[in-house]
Amino acid sequence: MKSIRSHMRYDLFAPIQPYETGYLQVDDIHQIYWEQSGNPEGVPIVLMHGGPGAGTSPIQRQFFDPEYYRIIIFDQRGAGKSKPFASLENNTTEHLISDIEKLRTHLEIDRWHVFGGSWGSTLALAYAQDYPDRCISMILRGIFLMRQKEIDWFLEGIKGIFPDVWHEFVGYLGADNEDNILNEYYRLLTHSSENVQLEAARHWEAFESAICTLHSNGLIFVNKEKRKEDVLAIARIEAHYFMHNKFIPEAKLLDNAHKIRHIPTAIIQGRYDVICPVSTSYELHKELPDAEYIIVPDAGHSAFETGIKSELIAATERYKSLQ
Repeated sequence: MKSIRSHMRYDLFAPIQPYETGYLQVDDIHQIYWEQSGNPEGVPIVLMHGGPGAGTSPIQRQFFDPEYYRIIIFDQRGAGKSKPFASLENNTTEHLISDIEKLRTHLEIDRWHVFGGSWGSTLALAYAQDYPDRCISMILRGIFLMRQKEIDWFLEGIKGIFPDVWHEFVGYLGADNEDNILNEYYRLLTHSSENVQLEAARHWEAFESAICTLHSNGLIFVNKEKRKEDVLAIARIEAHYFMHNKFIPEAKLLDNAHKIRHIPTAIIQGRYDVICPVSTSYELHKELPDAEYIIVPDAGHSAFETGIKSELIAATERYKSLQ
């Protein structure tokens, strides 16, 4: 097992503003929002956000040294500022991979570093396996491979660790639907009434938030004041992907890992990640034995937990040597 733990503690860089933003029309329906910040002449690095459907936020620019990196951040189909909002139409992993490549071409980038966590790690792996020659490196966090057992763990297995949180999440559906969680949430999240969609989305998002960090109090708080844009896309698109966009064959990302073994890769994983358990990252590391495999002993899932945040930034600093 190759593990390069940093002896320094890194924190986020200072807030910055993008020097360029825009929309890219990727098909007849979708426009994806993109932005560039940092050094216009720097080495490109692209961030794949999580969810699917979570969208990006300004703080994510701060993982990267703005004097060195040309920082590219974009919102995937239906997420964040991309249009149409929360759309499920023409929204698959294959569409997203195509969008990334269109964005690279649009920005006239030859090769870039790829940075992604949670669903972002899934998308980063899928993109790299299709376009390995375009990837200088991969920095991955909280590995998720979109297999049925991982979806089942998220929807049902977590009750073994957070029974109170899980019962509140499922209890919203009514006692008759405990064995039909995904189908029922998907029905509500695609209901003709936006109010019905939003109410279900708030419970889905609250469940995920309650289990995201190691030091969570484990309490679901359905925030009625939270903007619908912050909850609706992630719940709708996650449920959509869990229902309709699993890989075929299911182990595709592991089976095709040989295509990317030559790409310098850091796998950073919280030991107590409940959403994406450490066992999944360990399986990936067995297929990428030369990757740096770093288990943060005092962290859960979130990229902003102290140890994970530090290791992610440390990796971006180490990989300055790669171009």
